[in-house]
Amino acid sequence: MTRWIVINLPPWLLLAGLIVVIAGGTAVFQAVVRHRFPRPGEGGGNEVANFVFPVVAVVYGFLIGFIVLALWGQVNVADQTTRTEGAAAVHLARGRNAFGTAESVRIRQNLMEYGRAAAAEWPLAASGRATPEAENALNRLQSTYESITPRSDAQRAILASSLTSLRELSLARTERLLEARSNIGPPLSLWMVVFLTSGLVLGFSVVFDAGQAKAHYGMVAAVSVLVAANLFLVTELSYPFLGEFSTSPEPLHELIEILSPPR
Repeated sequence: MTRWIVINLPPWLLLAGLIVVIAGGTAVFQAVVRHRFPRPGEGGGNEVANFVFPVVAVVYGFLIGFIVLALWGQVNVADQTTRTEGAAAVHLARGRNAFGTAESVRIRQNLMEYGRAAAAEWPLAASGRATPEAENALNRLQSTYESITPRSDAQRAILASSLTSLRELSLARTERLLEARSNIGPPLSLWMVVFLTSGLVLGFSVVFDAGQAKAHYGMVAAVSVLVAANLFLVTELSYPFLGEFSTSPEPLHELIEILSPPR
């Protein structure tokens, strides 16, 4: 469900929807509570709420902070993997002219085919799936380098360096696909914890004695916006290759730009 939301809803609409739903629902609940208990400041129940609410808020803040930090780490890892793939391909593109004209032309063609195919498959690769075009282009690139016979020590050294970069490119691509396939967001149990703690924070903010009614409504509205923003972050960061904060195929576009003829 969250994957569908990240793919199909613009980030601003998701954030606005969460704020409206959470803040609106909490306001209705707050109005019912204040109507049912017109003097929330009286009685021992409110004293308990005044004591428990800060504890719940601290635990909630720590939990959400930990989850967001872990998810952000996944996004950084995915971004680094994509950059490694692109950097290795760019290194191959810049070193191709050290070989003969025929080899240089084949390397350029194979790299261009791979860059375009890998960028075109990005929507599928975001879920860990690969297209035959990208795989075949990478295999042709591998065959091209294996067929090169160096004619000097300089070419021999550049060929060895290029083969190392080619291995890095292939490994980074494999890691990227595996990361996209395995990073499927927080499990259901963790979502239940997030929703439970969010509900506790909102519930205790409603029964917490804030004195005047206007101040109480303002405090609850602020807490509702905070909870909505946290749920937005958790949702958008759940998929490293999808959404507002995801990594992008820009390093592959950089490869295509380098190999394209001057305009």
